[in-house]
Amino acid sequence: MKKIALVAAIAAISAPAFAQSSVTLYGRINTTVESQKINNQGRKIVVANNSSRFGFKGVEDLGGGLKASFVLESGFDSSDGKAAASFWGRESHVDLTGSFGTIRLGNWTPGSYYATSDYVGMHNHETGSSSDALYGGPFPTTNKVGWFSPNFGGFTAEVAVHAGEGVDKKAFDLSANYDQGPLHLGAGYTKQGNVKQFAGRALYEMGAFTIGGYVQREDVNGSSRTISRLAGMYALGASEFHVNFGATGKNVSTNKANQFTLGYNYNLSKRTKVYGYYTAIDTKNTLNKAGDFTSLAAGIRHNF
Repeated sequence: MKKIALVAAIAAISAPAFAQSSVTLYGRINTTVESQKINNQGRKIVVANNSSRFGFKGVEDLGGGLKASFVLESGFDSSDGKAAASFWGRESHVDLTGSFGTIRLGNWTPGSYYATSDYVGMHNHETGSSSDALYGGPFPTTNKVGWFSPNFGGFTAEVAVHAGEGVDKKAFDLSANYDQGPLHLGAGYTKQGNVKQFAGRALYEMGAFTIGGYVQREDVNGSSRTISRLAGMYALGASEFHVNFGATGKNVSTNKANQFTLGYNYNLSKRTKVYGYYTAIDTKNTLNKAGDFTSLAAGIRHNF
């Protein structure tokens, strides 16, 4: 009886602490079967992974409006089951959140990318062969310190610094988003050494129609080019019809290029969809059409 009473007392003391923290398993499996053509080579059938991942995230309420949290996320190839070479390479960071916003340390995708290219990549959110192949600039993800602002009437911002650690050059990444009503705006700036980029994005919802796009200016060692993309979606019940077109100018190291994607999604639930798309990249390269690519794909995506 004494042992039972002792266990009950420990459980009672520990219960409030357990109630204030949680750990969640989450992930996505996203796989396509595709008919691909690369350069002037013949077509081939492939089963392709589209940025499948799993991870753990946790949060602890520290009281007084202060919270600690973490994310550990790993990519894997859903077509053959192989783990990524860097196991927690997708995301690995610890956060401290309060009225001041969030302080983050570790490895994560730059906010400038999420604020622009990813935001308008509505058909498959920049995964797989239909991802934005033209978006440019330096995007260091590792060894970072960042600050995320609180939400001020729909406006949020992120400031991040990549330490470099003597391996590469320091980098700065800034982003801002405005999400209020049907209008959604975003901007991002990144600089690492002699490479920098700036992009602005706008997206507007009109009932069943959504239209968005970005314009980016990339500068590499003093040579600049402009990259742009326009995307549209029409939603009808569980169906989504997508179209987007991107183009880039030429600089000293790259030719002009275009990318066109036509897609269809059918949402079986909030977590699962089946979809198909056709995407084509034209690099305007007359030498063996190097860099040209087309794919006709069908896939299944499930979030958990």
